[in-house]
Amino acid sequence: MSSTDRSGETQDATAGRDAPDAIDQIQNEWARIRPDLPLRSIGVITRIWRIAKLLSDDRRQTMNELGVEPAVRDLLANLRRSGEPYRLRVSELAVRCRVSNSAITQRVARAEAAGLVRSSRSVSVDGARSMPVAGAKDQRAVWIELTPQGKDLVDSTVEKLLTHEDNLVEGLGEEDIATLSTILRRLLRLLEQG
Repeated sequence: MSSTDRSGETQDATAGRDAPDAIDQIQNEWARIRPDLPLRSIGVITRIWRIAKLLSDDRRQTMNELGVEPAVRDLLANLRRSGEPYRLRVSELAVRCRVSNSAITQRVARAEAAGLVRSSRSVSVDGARSMPVAGAKDQRAVWIELTPQGKDLVDSTVEKLLTHEDNLVEGLGEEDIATLSTILRRLLRLLEQG
């Protein structure tokens, strides 16, 4: 792919793709000023931090355009990915969404008020958990289930969001995406292990 600059000369669109950037400048400046510092992380962590900021801003704007609060979309998406009957316990949702039980309760309340989910209580019979029953008095487990409206919304929203975000990485190519995904998985595992 090529483009024409103001002088009329044709330029390769990939030229400069791997040219030094602002992060390289930061790393080089620290190397000059403080050559005793361990600097290799700058090229990785500072770029990831800037990418995270750009992607966070982009996702927030995209979700605003789609008219869905990110926290509610996350809740709906977790229920949808759980498979039919699109139902999970509140405690499972909190783990999957990586938030506290009180935070998931707030998300559920907002989604339920909008008609996107419904909650029900499980009934125990001789210590065995049965299927949730709406309005049951046993409050040991609260189940959250997608409504048809919630399923339609999450399907539409996720399709638009993933199509948009696929376009963001389109310039990398399949091999780069696979390699980057593998490296980021390894880094995430290292960071999560502390």
